[in-house]
Amino acid sequence: MTSRSDVAPRHRVAAVVVAVMVALATVASPAPVGAQPYTRDLDISYLDIAADNPHGERPGGFTTALPTDPDELRSALESARAAGVAPERYGTLTRQYWLAVGAENAGIDLGGWDPARGLEATLDTVDKVYVNYLRLHNSHDGFWWTGMAGLAGMSFAAGFWDLDDVGGLLGVPGVHELGAGVGGALVGIPWEQAQDMPADVRLLATVGPTLRQADVDWYLHRLLIMQRNIFMDMVPMHEAYAAEGMPAIEELAASGAYDDYVVEAWRQLDSGTPEGRSEALMRMASREQNQIIADQWDATAAGRGDVGRVLTYITTIGGAPDIPGASALGAFGPLTVRADVGGRPTVLHTPLPGFNWADREPRWEYIEQDLVPAFRSLVRDRPHEVPRYLGVEFRPRAEQNRILARLPAFVGQMTTGWVIAPAPVPPVPAPAPGAPTSEVLAG
Repeated sequence: MTSRSDVAPRHRVAAVVVAVMVALATVASPAPVGAQPYTRDLDISYLDIAADNPHGERPGGFTTALPTDPDELRSALESARAAGVAPERYGTLTRQYWLAVGAENAGIDLGGWDPARGLEATLDTVDKVYVNYLRLHNSHDGFWWTGMAGLAGMSFAAGFWDLDDVGGLLGVPGVHELGAGVGGALVGIPWEQAQDMPADVRLLATVGPTLRQADVDWYLHRLLIMQRNIFMDMVPMHEAYAAEGMPAIEELAASGAYDDYVVEAWRQLDSGTPEGRSEALMRMASREQNQIIADQWDATAAGRGDVGRVLTYITTIGGAPDIPGASALGAFGPLTVRADVGGRPTVLHTPLPGFNWADREPRWEYIEQDLVPAFRSLVRDRPHEVPRYLGVEFRPRAEQNRILARLPAFVGQMTTGWVIAPAPVPPVPAPAPGAPTSEVLAG
């Protein structure tokens, strides 16, 4: 962290001004809370600023009250530090600065990054987000979460590209075809099993064929917001640690935006041990899914009537992260339905996933039990294989994950891989030693 003696001469005057203004504000009246217009001459305008864009739903940084130029933000940050201002008073400034650094390193224009512009206008930025995660991983051997995010992003970005092409999995023709195919499969199974199908499957069969392009565009907008939200939360911490280590993480935490759970992740990462890095990976994955975007997934699944459930379930059907050893979502938790058919216990095996990615508990179960262990095994136990997966060009690798090229086979698998079989009879437990047999009881 920069000390008073390190401040450049041109900033010392600004530091004195800040100190005097803080003292006057303390004596005369409380410091103003909320966004104040940015002025180059009044450093106190950087203090006590509320974040009016905390979840990345609009272009810019965390607040419209501050610039997004990293040089200007750095000058103000150094002045606040040198003046001895409490870190919580310039917390939004700190986050905005490290976000601006991260965006500049990723080649992303924060002012032009607007999810409301839609997919076609932001596809280049979608790619840059995941390319940057890979860059961060390859710049520090402890940044395991960014490596996992980059690899998973190869599949996610491929899905975005598919969505951008007519007839892709979530293009309206693809949705209609998948919904109609599943509906046809349901017609061919016994009613006892059909009636026990999860609501998501029934909605796919009934609502899926009726979706419009506006529904798909709405869903894409929701995904773009979540992608931006994750970047805004996680990248500033990685950039801060890469530049200034744990003191910068502690300073960010003082803003109130980062809790002890994730700060402990950085302490574990900072230990440099495989065990510490493994714990950091799990904690950062938990922050991403259980804190940053958990509410947004809930709102998306509940949005637009039944449309949210249908589209989040289709995303689950196509989910297959490009991480060696990780399972496709349907393979991790396949849907099986047990029912008595004609008085005989039967089980229906389907090619569909038995959960919806948008639901918190099964999503975290998959990440905790499958995705994180698979990536951890790669980076911790097989480091010699890492360059093959993480030292590659992003777009060519992501192209291999596109569903569009395999859509006919994919839809065929989803609509024909239904098997009804007798349910296995549970074994009869052996009687405990000394227990009376049925013959004895009968006599």
